[in-house]
Amino acid sequence: MNVLFIVVDDLRPVLGCYGDKLVKSPNIDQLASHSVVFSNAYAQQAVCAPSRVSFLTGRRPDSTRLYDFYSYWRVHAGNYSTMPQYFKENGYVTLSVGKVFHPGVSSNYSDDYPHSWSVPPFHPSTEKYENDKTCRGKDGRLYANLVCPVDVTEMPGGTLPDIQSTEEAIRLMNVMKTSKQKFFLAVGYHKPHIPLRYPQEFLKLYPLENITLAPDPWVPEKLPSVAYNPWMDIRQRDDVKALNVSFPYGPLPYDFQRQIRQSYYAAVSYLDTQVGQLLNALDDVGLSNSTIVVFTADHGWSLGEHGEWAKYSNFDVATRVPLMFYVPGMTTSPVIPGERVFPYRDPFSHISDFMPQGQSKKVVELVSLFSTLAELAGLQVPPVCPEPSFHVVLCTEGSSIVRYFNVSEEKDGCDDTFRCFNEETVAFSQYPRPADTPQWNSDKPKLKDIRIMGYSMRTIDYRYTVWVQFNPNNFSANFEDVHAGELYMVETDPNQDYNIYNNTLHVWFYKKILGFLKH
Repeated sequence: MNVLFIVVDDLRPVLGCYGDKLVKSPNIDQLASHSVVFSNAYAQQAVCAPSRVSFLTGRRPDSTRLYDFYSYWRVHAGNYSTMPQYFKENGYVTLSVGKVFHPGVSSNYSDDYPHSWSVPPFHPSTEKYENDKTCRGKDGRLYANLVCPVDVTEMPGGTLPDIQSTEEAIRLMNVMKTSKQKFFLAVGYHKPHIPLRYPQEFLKLYPLENITLAPDPWVPEKLPSVAYNPWMDIRQRDDVKALNVSFPYGPLPYDFQRQIRQSYYAAVSYLDTQVGQLLNALDDVGLSNSTIVVFTADHGWSLGEHGEWAKYSNFDVATRVPLMFYVPGMTTSPVIPGERVFPYRDPFSHISDFMPQGQSKKVVELVSLFSTLAELAGLQVPPVCPEPSFHVVLCTEGSSIVRYFNVSEEKDGCDDTFRCFNEETVAFSQYPRPADTPQWNSDKPKLKDIRIMGYSMRTIDYRYTVWVQFNPNNFSANFEDVHAGELYMVETDPNQDYNIYNNTLHVWFYKKILGFLKH
């Protein structure tokens, strides 16, 4: 099987196939209708470079030692093999288009080429204009705004980065079809990462009167200050700067909150058209019956929940991601030659009525992607990492989730509480902070400034987080020195607004998170 690996920047699961009633995402929903969809998938750290290096190496941030953007794991942690490198070593042509690795120091200024990729990765030529003044204001002048619907014909080069990435990925598929070589093609889409810059026609899908605020647009009363992220990156945009919002808690004016939410949805529909064209091309080249398709994101994005914006936290809105696997003959019946699996769906005219082929409620982690894809492709699954594993080139800290693909076997409830407790699936995330209270670098502290690490454990029933003292010189967390804690019960508090940490005996939660982190 070939592999088409689609990773999206900052996409929380606002998709029809995840039950969102407002969004128009017919192409991704169509993919879901042929896939197994994981409704409880979580990133290991809610920021781009650490999350991507984690799932591409199959190691957690404490093993990659990357919590910021400023080190290359092969030099600073261990010379770990990556998922594309493993496929390359097993005879695949590995190709990278768009944002797959985070560019810069954390991937050696080369997207880890030539280790991971057979040819130099492709970056759209218009990527360099992402943060320029390309957003036309009401006064006719150009600004570097957060909310940025544009006329594509007025953009530098007359296009946008994700459009260029789709075109290049389709070109590469045609090349690979002709060469008849098996391939691992990773396509990284930028939107809905900020700025929310997308073709302006997508706004028509979301009239402002249909856009609501977040269900909980306030800072929760019992939220520890260390847990709050002050959304510095959006404060630096021209349109947000003009609002002169107070630091750190804001809030943003309600009408502007609705505009952000409107543009996030519009950017998701724009993304959906790109994914639709890409999958339609897979049909065109006749490879839908021999290609595994994975669709996911590096982390989520807060849209005003808890009075927060952006990622940079341990909440579900920041850590939860879409995750689906299309495997011909496994998640769907074998494709008849010539049959179209992914006809393009126009979000302006198509009402999405697709249901996921199978939906698993199991709690899973992105760090499991490496071993899962190896198993699906019939490669030997990399061994589980020993402790410590800095010296081990090939191993993984995430176990394959292929065993959860048979969704019909999932049972609700449990007779034996003790057995269930031991078998319960858990996702671990973490986030660093420079101080106990929000400051200018709380969202993205550099390694040398990290003083506290928030370790978070998510099960089907609860999210438990402890914020503990952290020493960046030797990468050690001191669980004897707990600065704050959070505990949210999913059934009664799905939005994680009511922290019951201080009125709960949480010794067994503490022992469980400690037991995991020691192993």
